[in-house]
Amino acid sequence: MKQFGILPKIIAAIFLGIMIGLIAPAWLVRIFATFNGLFSSFLEFIIPFIIIGFIASGIGMMGRGAGKMLGITTGLAYASTILAGIFAFLAAKTMYPSLLQNQVAKSFTSPEEALLSPYFTIEMPAVMGVMTALLVAFTIGLGMASIKGDALLNVMEEFKEIVVKVINVIIIPLLPLHIFGIFANMTQGGQIASIMSVFAKVFVMIIALHLIMLAFQYTMAGSVTKNNPYQMLKGMLPAYFTALGTQSSASTIPVTLKFTKKMGVNKKVADFTVPLLATIHLSGSTITLVSCAMAVMMLQGIDTGFMQMLPFILMLGVTMIAAPGVPGGAVMAALGLLESMLGFSDNMLSLMIALYLAQDSFGTACNVTGDGAISALAGRFAPKEDSSKLQIEREEQVI
Repeated sequence: MKQFGILPKIIAAIFLGIMIGLIAPAWLVRIFATFNGLFSSFLEFIIPFIIIGFIASGIGMMGRGAGKMLGITTGLAYASTILAGIFAFLAAKTMYPSLLQNQVAKSFTSPEEALLSPYFTIEMPAVMGVMTALLVAFTIGLGMASIKGDALLNVMEEFKEIVVKVINVIIIPLLPLHIFGIFANMTQGGQIASIMSVFAKVFVMIIALHLIMLAFQYTMAGSVTKNNPYQMLKGMLPAYFTALGTQSSASTIPVTLKFTKKMGVNKKVADFTVPLLATIHLSGSTITLVSCAMAVMMLQGIDTGFMQMLPFILMLGVTMIAAPGVPGGAVMAALGLLESMLGFSDNMLSLMIALYLAQDSFGTACNVTGDGAISALAGRFAPKEDSSKLQIEREEQVI
């Protein structure tokens, strides 16, 4: 199984979970439900550490950047991410009434009532609440960005490495088993048919939104730089298909960098913006998170008004800098917001993880391909005095 990527494992877990749920006795499914309960408790415990480890370190590192160029690139990335989230909200509001009209009233409305209970649970209370963790992360991150000392920054970087280790060694390897148990339990409860029919349609919509967003990004970049948007986007296709395989923006940086330069972006600008954008620009992931979150909420009868979702989207744009460069990093960084701002339960969080990871490669491909457009825009607006400093200051950062 180590030879398979996370996506084949997730697909296999979903398929096997459905098969086992159809034929297995209740006592066997309750064993997996027990594991799911323990895993969910551990996720609840680790979420504050993920928030502090990634956000504090990310803000601290960003504050050491190349002056105006850092501000321009960060501003463009944030604007792109927020626009992607609002775009996904509007598309979901328009299309979900027809896509979900036959499912909203079905048994999925109260999923916890239909699921088999675990044999036992172990409480793993978090050391602090999600909002407290966010405030701590922002306070430490902004403080590190404003002072000259590196001692605390180095501590937070090592703390981040510990959290990444937990994600890579514990959470990601156990996720397929967790998702297997979730789908086996939902199948046992008679919910799986409606869920799968809904999200097959939702996935098609999400991929279409990714492509539309890329077309918009490159239309804007082409207009500003006076280049052909179609040729620019075509030139970035190798990065798109590489990201489909790697499922990691960080792992795709060499390819993204090569073809961003080929597209005509200044070498020094690209050397600075591409690695930075791989960390902070996640328009494709935001589209996926907002679309899946709204689908889960609408299926449970939870309000999805604009004023309900806008604060979540705005915070998601900031929290995305916490996403580690590993498969599923964006949804891990967003778990705290889903829980605190949208009221997601443990089962809803687990379902979000499964849904996100099932199409993670397409979101990542959208992210890295869009990095080329944002780099072109940043290069167009870059102050001349900043451009000469970018290469040296980029090498001093660890992102």
